[in-house]
Amino acid sequence: MNRHSLAILGPRLPELDRVLTPGACEFLVTLQAAFEARRRQLLAARGIRRERFRHGELPDFLPETIEVRRSAWQVAPAPPDLDDRRVEITGPVEPKMMINALNSGASVFMADFEDALSPTWDEVIDGQANCQDAVRRTLAYTAPDNRAYALNPVTATLVVRPRGWHLTERHVALHGAPVSASLFDFGLYFYHNAKELLRRGSGPYFYLPKLENHLEARLWNDVFLHAQEALGLPRGTIRATVLIETVLAAFEMEEILHELREHAAGLNAGRWDYIFSLLKNFGHRPEFILPDRRQVVMTVPFMRAYTELLVTTCHRRGAHAIGGMAAFIPSRRDQEANAIALAKVQEDKQREAADGFDGSWVAHPDLVPVARAVFDAALGNRPHQKHRRREAMNVTAHQLLDTRIPAGAVTIGGVRSNIRVALEYLDNWLEGRGAVGIDNLMEDSATAEISRMQLNQWLRHGVRLEDGEPLHLARYRELLEEEANALRSRGGLTRLDEAAALLDRVVRQEPPVDFLTLPAYELLA
Repeated sequence: MNRHSLAILGPRLPELDRVLTPGACEFLVTLQAAFEARRRQLLAARGIRRERFRHGELPDFLPETIEVRRSAWQVAPAPPDLDDRRVEITGPVEPKMMINALNSGASVFMADFEDALSPTWDEVIDGQANCQDAVRRTLAYTAPDNRAYALNPVTATLVVRPRGWHLTERHVALHGAPVSASLFDFGLYFYHNAKELLRRGSGPYFYLPKLENHLEARLWNDVFLHAQEALGLPRGTIRATVLIETVLAAFEMEEILHELREHAAGLNAGRWDYIFSLLKNFGHRPEFILPDRRQVVMTVPFMRAYTELLVTTCHRRGAHAIGGMAAFIPSRRDQEANAIALAKVQEDKQREAADGFDGSWVAHPDLVPVARAVFDAALGNRPHQKHRRREAMNVTAHQLLDTRIPAGAVTIGGVRSNIRVALEYLDNWLEGRGAVGIDNLMEDSATAEISRMQLNQWLRHGVRLEDGEPLHLARYRELLEEEANALRSRGGLTRLDEAAALLDRVVRQEPPVDFLTLPAYELLA
C-alpha cells in the first residue's frame, strides 16, 4: 500500500486507517525528507567517536561550548500542567496499562514507544490509536473477565516517548528505505493530537531518549520547529524532557538544554541505560569493570556525581530535574517482602528529594502514594524546588568516570542473574511484550542491555569470581545452558532457543553491538 510516496509494508490492521491517514502520511514524508540525512550523519558520528574511545580517548566537557556553560540563559517556563511533576509513572502504550497509569494519581504518565515497547507492527499502530483515544478521553478497555476500565475525570498529564534516533520502522519505507522510528512515532502523535491537546488546555509533550550530544538535541529542536510551522502552531508549543541516559550526554547537559531551550521541559536521570552506556563505551578498559548489577546503586560515587550534576544543571537553567525509576512490583502474596522493598523505594525517593530533584519515576500504580508522600513532604505547596540552585557544586570529568566501588565483587550469582533475566526478557520481547515483570521488578530493554554488557565485559577481561576462578568462555557457556534449562523446566517461554542464541551472540561479539534491540528486531515476529 502506498500513501504519498510512503510504502506501507506492514499488514492491514483495524486501526491503520485512522493512524496512517493521507494527511499523516504526507506529514511523515516531509519529516523524513527534511531530517533523515542528518540522522544518518549523527549516527555515523557516534560510531567514529566510539572507535576513538576504543583507542584510549575519554570524554570531557567541550571546550568549544564553554560560553554556553558560562553565559546566562534560561529554558522556557513550564506550561501549567507540566509544572508539578512530583510523581511520574511510565509504561507501555497498551489500553489497560495506560488507563491504570493515567488514573494512578501520578502527576505525569509517560506513554512509552521505546524501552517498554516491543515494536511489532500491531503494537506500534495500536499504541498510536490508544494515544489518540487517551487525548480525547475515550480510551476504554474491557478485560476477558468483563471488568471495564475507563479514564477518571482527572488524570495524569500525558507525555510520549518516541523511539531513539538509532531505530527504524521497517514496516514503512520511503524511496525503498525504512523510515526513522523517531520521526514516525513523534510525527504521528504530533500530527493527530497537537491541536486537540491545545484545545483541552494541555500540549504535545515528549520524552527524548538515548541522546549522546547536543547536536542530536539540535536535530530534535529543528524537527520541532518544522512540525510546529507545518501545523501552524507557535514556536514553543512542544515541550520535551531529555533523558540523560548516556554517559556522553552527561558531559553536555547544559548544551542539550541550550539547544532545546524554547522547547525544553527538563532532564531525567535514566539510571539503568546510563550504566549500560558506560559499559558500552568504556567496558573494554579494565578500570571500568563493574561488579554485580545489584551493587551499582545510586549512592556509588560515579552515579552520585551524575545525579548531582543533573540537578545543579537543571536548576541553574530553570528546568525540572526528574529522578530515576523505582521498578518494584508489589506482590499480592508476600507482604513481608513488600514491606522491605517499599522501604527501599521510600529511601531512594527521600535521597532524590533531599538532593533537589523535582520529581521521580515509578513503574507501578501502587508506588505512586509512596513517592508522592516523600515529595509532598519535601515540596509542600510548591510545584518544584528549582529555587535550590547549589551554585557551589562542581562535578568534574574525573568524578563522572571514576567507577571504583569499594568492596564490589563479581559473583557466580551475579553472572547467573544477568543470564536469566536477559533470557527471560528477550523471550518476552520476541513475543511482543516490552515491559515484563521479572522477580517483582518491571523490566524493560535497559535491563537486558546492562546484563549482556556486563557479561561481555566480565568475559572479555576474564574477571575472577568469588571462588577465585576466572569467567572464561567454557564456564560462561555452561552457566548459560544451565540457566536456559532451568527456564525451560519452569515452562511458559516460547522462544527461549532464539533468545539464548541471540544473547550468546551479542555477549561474545567484539566490538559489542550498539543496541541489543537492533539484531533482536530482525527476529521479531
